[in-house]
Amino acid sequence: MERTLVSWIGGHDLKCNDAEDADRGPLIATLSAQSYDCVELLYNYPEQEVEPYLRWLQQQTGKSINARRVDLSSPIHFGEIYQSAESLLAEVIGRDNEHQLHILLSPGTPAMQAVWILLGKTRYTATFWQSSREQGVEQAVIPFDISAEYVPAADKLSAATLSRLAAAEVPIDAAFDDIITHNPQMQTLKSQATVLAEREVPVLIYGESGTGKELFARAIHNASQRAGKPFIAVNCGAFPTDLVDSVLFGHKKGAFTGANVDKAGVFAQANGGTLFLDEFGELEASVQVRLLRVLQDGSFTSIGAESEQQVDVRIITATNRNLMLEVSEGRFREDLFYRVAVGVLHLPPLRERQGDISRLTDYLLAAIGQSDSHLKDKKVSVEGRNLILRQPWQGNIRELHSTLLRAALWSQSDVITRADIDQALFRMPERESDLLGQDVSQGIDVQALCDDVMRHYIPLALEVAQGKKKKAAELLGLNNYQTLSNYIEKLDIN
Repeated sequence: MERTLVSWIGGHDLKCNDAEDADRGPLIATLSAQSYDCVELLYNYPEQEVEPYLRWLQQQTGKSINARRVDLSSPIHFGEIYQSAESLLAEVIGRDNEHQLHILLSPGTPAMQAVWILLGKTRYTATFWQSSREQGVEQAVIPFDISAEYVPAADKLSAATLSRLAAAEVPIDAAFDDIITHNPQMQTLKSQATVLAEREVPVLIYGESGTGKELFARAIHNASQRAGKPFIAVNCGAFPTDLVDSVLFGHKKGAFTGANVDKAGVFAQANGGTLFLDEFGELEASVQVRLLRVLQDGSFTSIGAESEQQVDVRIITATNRNLMLEVSEGRFREDLFYRVAVGVLHLPPLRERQGDISRLTDYLLAAIGQSDSHLKDKKVSVEGRNLILRQPWQGNIRELHSTLLRAALWSQSDVITRADIDQALFRMPERESDLLGQDVSQGIDVQALCDDVMRHYIPLALEVAQGKKKKAAELLGLNNYQTLSNYIEKLDIN
């Protein structure tokens, strides 16, 4: 397993770019005292100051050193520091699963040190180091747990982007306030959605199941000029084959067996308002053809009717499928795709919404408490919250809500413990038994699959090895027992 050291370059480091001062900088001292395979550095100093130091440092250590400059408005701006540090760690860990992460705390400002600790104690498993002339290089033990992710204010994280999008000055309807987020990407999507709300263009919303596609659709409708008019939602995947025309366009009495009364289809029901076509990618080819004309000019003929009907309907569609791939492989009509994909929103899965899981946990627990007085004032313990933060949440917000509800129901006190959360989590057997049969077109989390394998086999190996980590590591084909210990800590295996 590769040992990777990450650190800021501090002013103290830049002063020691000659042999006489080789023992003064925390970076050169640490690299001389410890062995690392990779060195990843951040800095906010001018290039002309840093480049000579990097050349000197590489000559002194013989290491290949990767360094990147980040633009900080201030060396104590928590939001910008967090964004830079988290981006680096995500890239390092994302390359593969063979990195043993080490963080040098000494260089940089107190704000930089605080952010390293927050990231290393919540989102990533890291060993901390500190270096001083008095004490030398030593491992830093951080003797406390952190109960939630540190999330800088979103307006500071992406002020430029949000300012550009907010320039349209579209008022935010209350429905948008129901989209709980402080994640920069989600804040941007909310701003884009408010712009789309004031336009009469069709909107296509991409996203996994449970990411809030219908909530966005309703928010767009409620913030548009069509607010107060009908919002009709229909699941395209549930259309009965022999009644598709009736569902979409309605029918007249006596048009077919069982048609005892006139019935309006969803297009007529949504006249003047918005028609939300969920699971749009599930439409059969024959239904795709039927939709083309009504989407083009708003006209259709009900079953059994003698004349055409004209409607004014705004279309919002949603899917978890990659429609561009479906079009390229001939499973979805290209002309229909371009008819609906004018305003496009890509909703990220919950696992990618940095900082939102903790906030959503609190919001959903509060909502659960309002629905049942017996569940009021429930809180999640530190250990329980950290377990929540480590889950992949393949079912996204819907899965998080149901898990919290089960945990709240089973909790014996006002504090929901780690054991309560663990008991409430579902372990999907199909993912464990068919690891090689996943549908990649729907998107998969390879890292989560690997983690599931480790969660399954590590306890078994420890049992066979009678708790001896060295023997268990050998049984699992791991290099050493420290690698096993890292997996145990990362995956929270008891």
